[in-house]
Amino acid sequence: MKILVTGREGQVVQSLIEKAALRPDLQLVAMGRPDLDLARPETVLAAISEVQPDLVVSAAAYTAVDQAEDEPEAAFAVNAAGAHAVAEAARACGAPVIHLSTDYVFAGDSGKAYVESDPVGPKGVYGRSKLEGERLVAEAHPEHIILRTAWVYSPFGKNFVKTMLRVAETRERLSVVSDQWGNPTSALDIADAVLRVADHLAGKADFAGYGIYHLAGTGDTNWSGFARGIFAESARNGGPVAEVIDIATSQYPTKAVRPANSRLSTEKFRKTFGWSMPEWQASLRDVVKRIVSPAV
Repeated sequence: MKILVTGREGQVVQSLIEKAALRPDLQLVAMGRPDLDLARPETVLAAISEVQPDLVVSAAAYTAVDQAEDEPEAAFAVNAAGAHAVAEAARACGAPVIHLSTDYVFAGDSGKAYVESDPVGPKGVYGRSKLEGERLVAEAHPEHIILRTAWVYSPFGKNFVKTMLRVAETRERLSVVSDQWGNPTSALDIADAVLRVADHLAGKADFAGYGIYHLAGTGDTNWSGFARGIFAESARNGGPVAEVIDIATSQYPTKAVRPANSRLSTEKFRKTFGWSMPEWQASLRDVVKRIVSPAV
């Protein structure tokens, strides 16, 4: 199977490259700028057509949540128009598309974990651009799987885990928001799930499960609980540790409004693909160990 993934440097892309390298039956092609530039939709069809993939994974995105408030055009160009172009190109090649979206499409006012059919209502530009991307992907290609994920971290790139460990090298105490709840999700687990979907789709022209799925780490916490988990694992590996002080969102104002609750139910994914994401604490253990004590 030949899989094309958009982007080269993102956490999910790097995780897919690592996981696919262990699968001799897979050929994974990662394409990014300048060859495939979501901000320039005219590059997308030519790049994807040249590869002729069996499956397209739409992973590249504009992810600067606060910056998006000042750059709505840039966010929508990549997350909406760019995603639409990828889905159109996948359809032209006869390949299904897996598109990555976000928990930020929800307002966060619910007291329970969101299911796929719950009403959406993003509060910021980033969430609105990703929601529009979902709509355009579904409109462009009937063979689409949209995976909404959350609080993504990994040994790669920039993320909350690496930020906490870096800041703890110079500070003994850190104030972290305690009234925003969600599901920490390892990009390595997302990659496993994507490959699970790829295997499920292979040779199944009659697959009837296209649509939206939630895909996030099993179990939930708040940001301060996530930070404490990071430092607990870091301590086990001789890494930096800091005391975590709970604060309210109102004490840490940001340009973009985050949902107070963006917990996601992943039951639909489990039932369709027969696979569940690991407990977030177990995945965090593996990632922190890799960051703090990298193999020589």
